Amino acid sequence: MRPYAAGEAAGDGFEAFVQAQRPILVGYLCRRVPEEDAKDIAQEALVRMLRYRAYPQDQLKALMYRIATNVMLDRARRERSRGAPLHVSLDGEHDAMPSDEPPHEERLASQQALEDVRAAILQLPDRCREVYLLNRIEGMSYPAIARHCGISVKAVEKNIGRALRLLRERLAQHHRQGGDR
Repeated sequence: MRPYAAGEAAGDGFEAFVQAQRPILVGYLCRRVPEEDAKDIAQEALVRMLRYRAYPQDQLKALMYRIATNVMLDRARRERSRGAPLHVSLDGEHDAMPSDEPPHEERLASQQALEDVRAAILQLPDRCREVYLLNRIEGMSYPAIARHCGISVKAVEKNIGRALRLLRERLAQHHRQGGDR
């Protein structure tokens, strides 16, 4: 089969394909999930298919089932990780539904803690900071850092120890001053 022409893809060909295949896809999905979920999954799969609308119809059909199956599996994984049912009705108490997002105050506290850590790292002496970041951020071993910086492994150990001590002290100081912010 030939690919759709540009105007045909967005209009007659692809749209006709979607109209014809949607009920079949929903039926396929209904054997695996509740009908409302099947309709949602089919809709999401068909929206994702838009980027493939220039493909020939024989390829679109197989692709449609693969995308729908992936959407269904992704949703199931997300729901299992949350421990929530696959379908949630919004007819009742939808305002009382739990959110996966942490509360605003908790997000602010986390951002502030990260800023405190960043500030404490920036206050480290240059060599100490360099060695610490090479180890903690770049994941370099002590011997690799020693070669990289042209210092001994013992000097790397001392710099890491010093960095950890200074960071602990500065973060404890930030924590004690936390109420003064």
